[in-house]
Amino acid sequence: MKIARNLTDLIEAHTLRNEVNKLPLLDPGYLQGHRELRLARMALSFITMGYVWQEGEHGIVKTLPRNLAIPYCALSRLLGLPPILVHADGALSNWKKKNPSGPMEIENLDLIVCLPGGDSFKGFFLVTLLVELAAVPGIKAMAAVINAVLECDDRSLKRALEDLASSIQSMTEALKQMHAHVDPATFYGMIRIFLSGWRDNSSMPEGLVYEGVQEDPLQYSGGSAAQSSVLHCFDELLGVRHGKDSAAFLSRMRDYMPSSHKQLVLDISAGPSLRHYVLDVGKPELTGAFNGCVAQLVALRNYHIVVVSRFITVPAARVRERRSRAEPSAEILTRAPSSLEERGTGGSGVMSFLKSVRDTTKEAAIPWDGNKTPTA
Repeated sequence: MKIARNLTDLIEAHTLRNEVNKLPLLDPGYLQGHRELRLARMALSFITMGYVWQEGEHGIVKTLPRNLAIPYCALSRLLGLPPILVHADGALSNWKKKNPSGPMEIENLDLIVCLPGGDSFKGFFLVTLLVELAAVPGIKAMAAVINAVLECDDRSLKRALEDLASSIQSMTEALKQMHAHVDPATFYGMIRIFLSGWRDNSSMPEGLVYEGVQEDPLQYSGGSAAQSSVLHCFDELLGVRHGKDSAAFLSRMRDYMPSSHKQLVLDISAGPSLRHYVLDVGKPELTGAFNGCVAQLVALRNYHIVVVSRFITVPAARVRERRSRAEPSAEILTRAPSSLEERGTGGSGVMSFLKSVRDTTKEAAIPWDGNKTPTA
């Protein structure tokens, strides 16, 4: 963990690659239990991102050395994850409490491993963690929803749907903290490159060779909020059906989730149709509760668009303006990789994708004027 704990200093001194190259071939066989496996894989994930992107988009390596690639791929196979930093590494595994008995609030939280970006890097992942934490009551409510549908218990169903809507609203409120804890210029100009992958990335069109694992280069998408199982679960429960391109991208992102998370999404998808049940029962109070969940999910996705606009779209426009004028500048924005302009770190055309999934979420609502029986 020594290298992992000093990643920022090593990257800024341009010595990380040298330190990694000195490492012996690590043996994951000494690790015991799921927690140690996850921690080790998370550390190797961050080291890998730092190794690849240490010199920015113009000093990229094409090969991950065997002393890092072999144990990293072995751990990833054991945990059912691809050998690249994923959402679950950055947002779910990489945190600790400053005061172990204190609250799960951002002032009492810190990251285990950091990459360049200072407080903004910490803020980005800790706010994302708090968004996931706000979803916990919603995950519990989903189980209650499914049980209520199976038992035709409409009173319990209404209460569970209200709990789900409240949880999604809390996720939006948590996301609003991003503005207070992350600087847009730092995120766009410094942090994003360390979260980007080697698929759909013009800086690494062929991918990355994992030495000692496979001779041909492999391509993997970078970390993305689309890899969060929470929103996939909500979509499946509410019967949200995304457009062809967006659905294909989201389906591929499920391969970047922990296997148990992916299985939960699939189990919800294979379960009873909540939307069809609410339509068949035709009770206005259930329709209102169902549509309340959809409305909160739309509101969350609308606010995500606001965040992406501030942290990606607006900075990208500023960078293009400066480049068109050939203005010399020491501003941190000018360090942003051109390959990521208007794209998410997962490789999607970020704004068109987000608007597409927002619009198809709206379509999941059941038409109802508040008085008559709801219709399909």
